[in-house]
Amino acid sequence: MSKSLLQFIIEEQRSIPEATGDFTGLLNDIVSACKQIAHDVNKGALIGVLGSAGSENVQGETQKKLDVITNEVFIKANEWSGHLAAMASEEMDDIYPIPSRYPKGKYLVTFDPLDGSSNIDVNISVGTIFSILRCPEEVTDPAAADFMQPGTKQVCAGYALYGPATMIVLTTGNGVNGFTLDRDVGDFFLTHPNMTIPADTSEFAINMSNQRFWEEPVQRYVEECIKGKDGGREKNFNMRWVASMVAEVHRILTRGGIFMYPKDTKDPSKAGKLRLMYEANPMSFIVEQAGGMSSTGRERIMEIQPSGLHQRVPVILGSKNEVERVVSYHKGL
Repeated sequence: MSKSLLQFIIEEQRSIPEATGDFTGLLNDIVSACKQIAHDVNKGALIGVLGSAGSENVQGETQKKLDVITNEVFIKANEWSGHLAAMASEEMDDIYPIPSRYPKGKYLVTFDPLDGSSNIDVNISVGTIFSILRCPEEVTDPAAADFMQPGTKQVCAGYALYGPATMIVLTTGNGVNGFTLDRDVGDFFLTHPNMTIPADTSEFAINMSNQRFWEEPVQRYVEECIKGKDGGREKNFNMRWVASMVAEVHRILTRGGIFMYPKDTKDPSKAGKLRLMYEANPMSFIVEQAGGMSSTGRERIMEIQPSGLHQRVPVILGSKNEVERVVSYHKGL
């Protein structure tokens, strides 16, 4: 039998002399939340959780019933155990301080409880994304400002994928490992050790309906991919688009590819579509640890100093050689 996720994390913890077990406990709580979310997603219409909740989140996006339910599941699984000082969610305007009736810990967590939820009603893969940060020392009542840490400060990042199989993929800065849920046992087991992204690829993922709004470097790159061998590239490309970042990144981790949600002129008030704290930073950490690259086109995503809880950024990530090509086009090369 392969290692369980808990066994894997405990063994990792043993290699860190100053480890207290707090981090292992926190990850265990996050795993419990993901199991519950997997159950709710899997049941779908059977338990009446599909469709719109009739509300909007802080970004003005219509919330699905499962957006609201999964947000609550994640909070309830993580607020009580004393590992966290506060949480921040894509679905909530402000941070969620740990209630005074519970002990407070030394970590902060940001999360997107149900990434790709627009797909939920059509039974396409969705997921949960999370990022763990250290709470600044001597801070007992964290504010939003305490979450404003660049991606390089992440202690751990991961996602759960609710697809044909339920998986958790995570990094603690020592490579990327994937675990699959065995529903009979009720545990995640290591099935994808040391996941790596090939440097070269022949697949690109982008929302082509936004083509007219893209900047010239992205127009140039995608046109090259479409023309393939007829346009000067050494191979032909295939396009993929799931509209679920978790599913897109998982495909790239499994077989390579480049994913782009670039800066565009569709809504000049928004620097990008994806959220830095809940999507771009954790996915960039995972992608970089797997040997890939992640950029806005102009700068490394993980080095951005956050300016707000719901800050948006352009995202270009995946196979290193293709991301480097897009970045070089942004530099005018």
